[in-house]
Amino acid sequence: MRKVISAVAAFTTVATAVVTMSGTAQAGAAGDDTVYGCRSGNVCIWAQGVEPFNDPHPTVQYSSYGYHNLSNQYGEHAVLNNQYGGATASLCYNYGGTNCYETLDQDDWTYENLTPVNSITLNRP
Repeated sequence: MRKVISAVAAFTTVATAVVTMSGTAQAGAAGDDTVYGCRSGNVCIWAQGVEPFNDPHPTVQYSSYGYHNLSNQYGEHAVLNNQYGGATASLCYNYGGTNCYETLDQDDWTYENLTPVNSITLNRP
């Protein structure tokens, strides 16, 4: 019986992590929700190949609107838009926040090859 309860608990934990990572879970009110180390109001990037639920320490957190040029970001990375109020974030091929190709809505996740990405923008709602 104890093994069954442990298995159910493990399954529940994994299922919760999958739902959270799929973007169906929503960040809470401004200022009080940290998601896998990403502070509320920020857009975060984790290290190459890192699963945020296994290592909740983003390597980069952006908090101000406008463009942010990237450096030394190669390969697959988890990116989270943990902003609030309907703010979006865009991934852009060029420096300076131009030639953007993907926009993340509030609370959206993506796993993205950042090798061709040179900037990210935080966009006002």
